[in-house]
Parts: sequence; C-alpha cells; structure tokens
Amino acid sequence: MKATTDAPEIDRSVNAPRISVIGTGYLGATHAAAMAEMGFEVFGVDVDPKKVEALSAGKVPFFEPGLPELILKHVKSGRLRFTTDIAEATALSDVHFICVGTPQQRGSNAANLKFVEDATAAVAANLTHDGLIVGKSTVPVGTGMRLRDIVASVIPAGITAELVWNPEFLREGKAVMDTLTPDRIVFGGASEKAEALLRTVYAAPIATGTPVIACDLPTAELVKVSANAFLATKISFINAIAEVCEAAGADVSVLADALGHDVRIGRQFLNAGLGFGGGCLPKDIRALMYRSSELGAYSAASLMQQVDEINMGQRQRVIDLALTALGGSVLNRRIGVLGAAFKPHTDDVRDSPALNVAAALHLRGAQVVVFDPEAGATAKAMFPTLTYVDTIEDAVTDSDALLVLTEWAEFVDADPVAMLDLVHTPVVIDARNCLDADAWRAAGWKFRALGRPVPVDEQPAALTTGPIRTLVGAR
Repeated sequence: MKATTDAPEIDRSVNAPRISVIGTGYLGATHAAAMAEMGFEVFGVDVDPKKVEALSAGKVPFFEPGLPELILKHVKSGRLRFTTDIAEATALSDVHFICVGTPQQRGSNAANLKFVEDATAAVAANLTHDGLIVGKSTVPVGTGMRLRDIVASVIPAGITAELVWNPEFLREGKAVMDTLTPDRIVFGGASEKAEALLRTVYAAPIATGTPVIACDLPTAELVKVSANAFLATKISFINAIAEVCEAAGADVSVLADALGHDVRIGRQFLNAGLGFGGGCLPKDIRALMYRSSELGAYSAASLMQQVDEINMGQRQRVIDLALTALGGSVLNRRIGVLGAAFKPHTDDVRDSPALNVAAALHLRGAQVVVFDPEAGATAKAMFPTLTYVDTIEDAVTDSDALLVLTEWAEFVDADPVAMLDLVHTPVVIDARNCLDADAWRAAGWKFRALGRPVPVDEQPAALTTGPIRTLVGAR
C-alpha cells in the first residue's frame, strides 16, 4: 500500500518547478522542509511507510531544533507531502534531489553507494517528462559520472535528464538555518539551462548574497568531503598538540585561544579533547582515504589515516585519564557520565566518542550512569547495558568520578558547588575542555582534562605515573 499525505492536488499550471526529495532521513527531511519554506511544492519520498506517516504528522525521528515545526507548517499548507510512491512524485516534479545515505561499507573504508545508485535509477526510470536530477549526498569523487551512465541506461525513450551535483553543508543542530541561509551554494557539472533552473530553486538565499560556485562534477563531489577532512584534521591537530602540552606542562586551552586570534587559523574546531564522531566526519575521511588510494593520491590517504588514528586515540586517552584518577582501576566504581551524543544539539550517537568511552568503562567493570538531555533513548538503543537517568543530579549522585563527554550548555553551566554534596569522590574529568577549571577546583573538585596542567597540590602518588604531567606552580 502506498503511503502519502492528504494534501490537495498540485496545480501543474504553476510555473515554479516542483521538487521531489528522494530519501527523508536527516538530510532529506531538512531539505524538503526548507524547499517548502522557500515557496516550492515538494514531495518527500521514502521507502519506509512508518517514516512517511510520522513525517506527515510533523514527527521527526531525530532531534533537530526547528525542523518538526517547519515540516508541520508546510504539510498543513499543502506545499509539502511525504509519500512512498516514487513514480507519482517523479511524474509531478521537475527537479529531483537525491538525499539518501552513503554509509561506510562493512569491512571496508569505502562508501556504500547502493542507496544513491538505486534512488537515481528509480527517478530516471519513472520520469514522464524532462527533468533535472540533483545529487546532494556526500559521495566519492567519480560517482556522478557513473550515475550518469545509470540514468542513460534506464531513462524512458524520448525523455532527457541531466544529472548534476549540489553538495550539502549541514551541521547537526543547525541544519534548518544552514539550508535556508547557506554560506555557499555549489553547482557541479551543470549546463547553462540546469544552472539557471538551480538558481531559480535557490533564488531566496542567492538574493541575500549567498555566493554560488559553479564548477565541474568532480570538484563539486570533492567540496563537502574536503571540508569535512579539513575540519577533522584541525581537530586532530589540536589534540596532537594537547599531548605535547601535557609533556611540556603547557595549557592547550590557552594555546588554542592564542592560535585562534590568527585570522588564518581561527578559533573554531580548536577545542582539544575527546575528538569528533557522528555520521559524517568519520565515514567521510575514511571514504576519502579509500578513494585517494584508488586514485594513487597516497599523500591524502596517508594524511587521513593519521587524522583518523589521532582521533580514535583520544577515546583511549580519556579512558586512561579515568583509570589514573581512580588509582588504576574502575572495577565496581560508580562513574557519572554527562553526555552520550557525539556533540550537543543532536540525539545522534553514531560513532559517538562519548558513548564509546562510557561503554568501554562499563566493560572494565565500572557502574556507568549516563545522562544526556536528548540522546538518552538513542544511546540506550545502541548500548542497553549502560544505566540511563533523567537528570544531571541522578548521574552525579554517589559517583567516584564524573566525566563530561558532550559539551551541552547545561553541563557547562552546572554549579560545581551544588553538586559537590552529591558525589562520593569529587573528581571531574572534562573530556571536552568546556568547564571553568578554576571554578570547579575552587568548589573542591579534583579537575582533570587533556592537555591541561595539574596543580602540585593535586598530585597524589597515583597520578604521578599516568598520562598527566606536572607543571610546577600551576594554578
């Protein structure tokens, strides 16, 4: 049975292009809602009837601020419909955005392109009039040319379709804003006619000054993955320098502030700590590593391998910090964990460093109690053996160590004085370098963080042989 909304019939006499969005996951649902907000008639297409039904009711199966309201607004207005009927959506649309996932292949660093290939073939096979197929998914360079061959092999006789690439640049937690007011728009491999049509689709942000970069297909495919690779490299760089800071008795947070004043470097993504995770950066740098090797570009492949290794090593460094702080073992020790999502403002726990550390400590025999304001349910689905609670206080109570693993504002702003009476042992490990160390120490906590010096008066014997180095006279 085909699932669809009960929105009114679309009037095909209207000159504005109709839009289909294939795939209604994180990218697709956001893009569909934003296109409707820009004034277009939009079909959101998915193979999952339950997802279609939920989205049609304004229920989003993930946490993204502002998105449920935007979807419900345009489902009610009739601009936005969700359906499983790709034939209907394709027949009634002129521009078709491919927004399906490209997860990492099992047992390989390569991207799994099955969903992109299947979605593109389905659109091409169901075209009833000429159309524009627009890839938005993050793919390895060279994918577009192969997809053009697929389109040519299945498209009905007498119909033409152009395939171009228009990469997405969404940040989880800010995806709606990033779609409505992007910092750049890239068109790859578009003819003059296709570019003109895309400029119509993106007329609203272009009118406010968003720059448009028109380029060839391979360049467009490389833009998003290169951006992610650069950000990942920046994070791994400061984490590598944090290790130098520990060995030398320097403070990586002060160092990052000083570096950030250089306009060539900037302060963003220079927070040393637990490292990156989520559904994009890890799999994208690995896919770039794999594709670079295929192309013989071994310098890029080697660089991405180092970035990945440094990032994954941060998780063990935080585990080591906890072990050292608790005298070498966490067996039967109660550890309060604040944060499960890979970053704040999302419930995404895919490849989350926070959840990985929590699970690793549990496997070492710790009693791990986790609180996350949004990601508790998704974390529990992935690691049900951990204990999940509903408040900061529940996580802190009777803990032998408190680990801050995701930098939610309510964790950053938590009152260390108020929490002191709840704990068994006042030890806090700031794995994100997001807390005020002086305030926590003044409240009576032993404060630990990667790349930060430890005051001499907080140097018990158990800490002198661990990964933390002494800075004489540190404050």
